[in-house]
Amino acid sequence: MAIQRILIVDDSPTERYYLSDLLSKNGYTVTVAESGEEALEKIKSSKPELILMDVVMPGANGFQVTRSINRDPELKDVPVIICSSKSQETDRIWAMRQGARDYLVKPVDPAELLTKIAALN
Repeated sequence: MAIQRILIVDDSPTERYYLSDLLSKNGYTVTVAESGEEALEKIKSSKPELILMDVVMPGANGFQVTRSINRDPELKDVPVIICSSKSQETDRIWAMRQGARDYLVKPVDPAELLTKIAALN
């Protein structure tokens, strides 16, 4: 099943706009959340097919939210790609241990993001 509905979770309005614009222009339906808590509400109500998750946010961080998604039987099949300014290899490894499918360092390269989304289909 091809991915159509994507949830972007990022506390930066600029990042949300950049990713929303990129994905919308490529035919995806995009919703956004500004925090981990808002993301969990939207995931349960709208059941996206992919989540792009920031790490550093107020409240629950992206690692915590990814772990919550992965531990929820109803949500664990929804892939998460972490999009973070944290560029250390340890951050990438920790993200994967929390259940993320992939890890991209900001600024996100548009071609790389679209390729990674296509690979999940």
